[in-house]
This record gives sequence, structure tokens and C-alpha cells, in this order.
Amino acid sequence: MSILNPPLHNLDRRQVLLGGAALLAAPFVLTGRAFAAEGGAALPIPPILEADGAQPVTLTARKGSHAFVPGTQTPTLGYEADYLGPTLRVRRGRTAQIDVVNRTDDVVTAHWHGAHVPGNMDGGPQTAFAPGQTWSARFDVHHPAATLWYHSHVHGKTGPQVYHGLAGLLLVDDPAAPDGLPSDYGVNDIPLVVQDRSFDSSGRLVYDISGMMSLMGGFLGDTICVNGAVRPVADVPRGLVRLRLLNGSNARFYDFTFADGRQFHQVASDGGLLPAPVARNRIALAPAERAEIVVDFSADSAPVRLISSDLAQGGMMGGGMMGGGAGSGGTLDILTFSPGSAQGNAPSALPAALPAPPFDLGAPVRTREFRLDMHAGSMIGSMARRLFGATGSIMGINGNAYDMGRIDAALTLGETELWRVSAPMMVHPFHVHGCSFQVVSRGGQPVDPATEGHKDVVVVDASGVEILVQVNKKADAADPFMLHCHILEHEDAGMMAQFTVT
Repeated sequence: MSILNPPLHNLDRRQVLLGGAALLAAPFVLTGRAFAAEGGAALPIPPILEADGAQPVTLTARKGSHAFVPGTQTPTLGYEADYLGPTLRVRRGRTAQIDVVNRTDDVVTAHWHGAHVPGNMDGGPQTAFAPGQTWSARFDVHHPAATLWYHSHVHGKTGPQVYHGLAGLLLVDDPAAPDGLPSDYGVNDIPLVVQDRSFDSSGRLVYDISGMMSLMGGFLGDTICVNGAVRPVADVPRGLVRLRLLNGSNARFYDFTFADGRQFHQVASDGGLLPAPVARNRIALAPAERAEIVVDFSADSAPVRLISSDLAQGGMMGGGMMGGGAGSGGTLDILTFSPGSAQGNAPSALPAALPAPPFDLGAPVRTREFRLDMHAGSMIGSMARRLFGATGSIMGINGNAYDMGRIDAALTLGETELWRVSAPMMVHPFHVHGCSFQVVSRGGQPVDPATEGHKDVVVVDASGVEILVQVNKKADAADPFMLHCHILEHEDAGMMAQFTVT
């Protein structure tokens, strides 16, 4: 293992398993949501940090302060920044060398979400490391071109750490497979980390999961931020513009569309490019899902608004999406584009075909069943035990809450499996580490892989989904891969399992 200091399983495990009200010390856990932040600032563009293997790069997790509201600083966390982190860019065929330094007051990790890397380089809960320590990630980049992301993944603390800023985008370039899409980063190739946040009456961040609804449904903010700015304005050139959308929220679901109803084209999903652009006028993203879309602003002189239906979170009892937060049941303003106020060179037309990775994973050799459980029958008692420091949990998979010392499944390297995943009580975004998978069916109905693409997060409800899973990276019992709900409060509360690949 290329780790400079001992990983979590050589530290005091109780330090990471503590949950509930002690997730983060004050001033991060605040109450009294009563502030409506005004938007309209310029869209910040995260700087690029080239991690192409030419030399090691440093990614420092640190404490900071950030002004979501002008004139008001609030305590935050970030990688190399006060809030969020730079856009890491790696290249296929090269070896990424990233030294992650912990300058916070708590254990952290850096999980390369969606990346095809070995278990000891994945940045899961077992690799959490203490303040003052450094974890060195060294991995060969075999992943096709894609928009991935990274975030802290400490069990019991992922929700508050990501909420306060420990996240960023991770772009994979493939020089051998040019896609012909807009590629001028920050001009016509724009990263968009969409998050919902809440503020108290002074404009400071609020994160409070002491209530039943925040634990059951996940924490919902009432203000939309993009790249750390409240409902910002993005200057874009007239012409084709590529938007790399990440739903970086803890629990909120989005259904993105443009206020004028215009058509756009989806060109990539979680794990990489689609075989060809797909025309859409809306796209839904659950927590942790990504999509790349191309929008034509060539005929626009007036501002163009990106909006979302206010889905909030998954519906209870397997129903539809449940509203909540800002504008419940209505519309959320995400950001506004100002065409013509930026200059850039771009292709004049979309390519008819894209260099998508292959879809043939072969026939499955076995089938597994995974059920995402809410433990509703004893939820109140479990919540009370958890909040007061006992070992009770209100979430689980196949009836078991997450246990760092238990391996829940053992996979064989390179074998294809069919996984049937269901969620009887509520809609959940289901994430698998170490691979991209193919969605076969939803609710018993076949899915077209050409429009679905390669995925690492899939939305699951009571009718279930079927996915083909093939993992080509090893993970042993010391550093296994995770499978879990990506509503971060559910993950922290035990809706996670782990598996080896040998």
C-alpha cells in the first residue's frame, strides 16, 4: 500500500464510528434556519490541478471560511481552498500521484468517486487518516474519459464533511480518443457542482440532523449553490457550451431543465461518454450522479435560466419524489447563463458519434440481491440510541447496518454478476465503488444502454433495478470496496456494505 501513515484500521475505530449529535464540533452544527440568501454573483470556476503523473501533486484538506452571503463569513472545509476543492484532471494511460494532507481537526479521506482504482487507493472509510497525517494515492488511470468527483468518506461523518466543503470534481481525459466536444475549460466547458445549503439569520451554514425527517430523508438545504455561489450568473460564449453537471447535494434530487424549455443534448453519464448525443429537454440527477450536456447558445442575447423541479428527496413507501425545502412543489432556480459576454472557440456542430467505452460485459455468472432497509419499525428508538452515542442504527442493507469489520460479499476479479437492488420504503441513489456498471432493467422494463450510459449511481425504488457489475480492480479485507446509498445521512446511519475482489 502506498500510504505514508497508518490507515484507519490501525487507528482507534471508535473515533470514526461515533455518530449522531457529535458528528462535528460547533460551530458547524447550527440551528434556526431563517435566512434567504440572495443570488446573482459571478459563477466561480474551480482551478484545474493537473494530476497527470508528471509529478506528485498535493491536495490539502483544511479548515476555512467562505462568504456565501456577502459580508458574512461562515466556517467551512475544503481541499486546497476554503470551500470545495480544485478540479483534478488525470489522463488515461498515466499514473496519478496525489498526496492528500489533513490539516483539519478530524479524520478525513479522499474517495475518488467513480474511478476504477484498487481498494487500497479508493479512499473509503478504512483509509481515513488523522490530522497532521498524509495519505499518498498512486494509481494507474485506465478509466475512459469521464466526469468523476472526489469527497471525504469517513463513516458517520461523510454527511457533515461533504456539506461543509470536502468535495471537488475529478476529470479524466483520454488523449487517444478525442470527442469533438467543447473543451475550453471554464469558457465553453463548464463545471457545475450543484448543492443545496441552509443558513441561519446571520448567513452562516446550518447543518442539523437531530430531527426525525433529516435522518429519514437526508438533510435538505433551502438555498441552491453552484460551485459555492448562491444561484450565480455564468458568462458563456454564443455557440455550443458543454456543462458538466454534478449533483453534489447530500440528499436532494434534481430534475434539470431550462426555463424556456429548450432542447439540449446529453453526451455523457456517470462513467463516460454515450455512443451518440441524446436530445433531451430535461435530465434528472440523484445525489452523486453526473451528466454532461451540450447547450446551443448561438442565437441567444437574453439571459437563459437553468431550473429544476423541486423534487427534494425520494418518496416514502416507494412513491414518487417528495417535495421539500425551497419552493416546495414548485421551481428551484439553479443558475443563469449570460450568452455573448465571454469569448471562446468551439465546434459549430455536435459529432454524430462519440468514443464511448464498450458495453459488452458478457453473461453474468451469478446473481445477488441487495435490499436497502430503513428499519422503520424501530426507527424512533434507534434514532434516540444513535443520538445519545449507543450502537443502534436506523439504516441497513439486507437487514444489516454497516460494520467495518464485516465483509458482506466476495467477488472474483473480472467476473460479471447480475445484482438485483430494491428499496421497499423510499427512493435511494445506490452507488458501487471500484467500477462502472450497466443498468439492465428498471421495474422489470429493459433499459437502453445507449441512452443510459455507464453508471456508478442508480436510482432505486420498490420496483427495483437490475445492474450488471464487473470489477477489474482488487480489494482485500483490509481495504474493501463499498456499496451504499448516496443520501449521505443514510450512508452515515448504516446503509452501507462492503465487498472484496480477489
